[in-house]
Amino acid sequence: MEIAESAGACPPAPFPAPLGDVRDQLCVRIAALDVRAPYTPAADLLRGVETIRRIAHAHGLASAVTVTHFMDRALMKGMGSFHGWLAMLTEAVASERQDFETTNHFAEACSERLAR
Repeated sequence: MEIAESAGACPPAPFPAPLGDVRDQLCVRIAALDVRAPYTPAADLLRGVETIRRIAHAHGLASAVTVTHFMDRALMKGMGSFHGWLAMLTEAVASERQDFETTNHFAEACSERLAR
């Protein structure tokens, strides 16, 4: 199943994509960013992160959306270890819990990482 990568909102699908398929697609995108990160300008990485955020938001993956917001700030500040941010994003995508408490734990972890 292909997930749209448009600048605007994705059109509604006739049937919602199974969440497992969405998570798999997001993990593929994260892995691709990880491979490209050492050779790619921050602006291009930001576009990749934005695409992941839009897909995650459309499918209710609140923890992943939260992590992507922090990743934006880290990229704009020129903070290193993008690989570590991608690992945290992968954990957020894979998390079975997407409630407020879990999302808040990811936000706290990101805040600590950003403060370093």
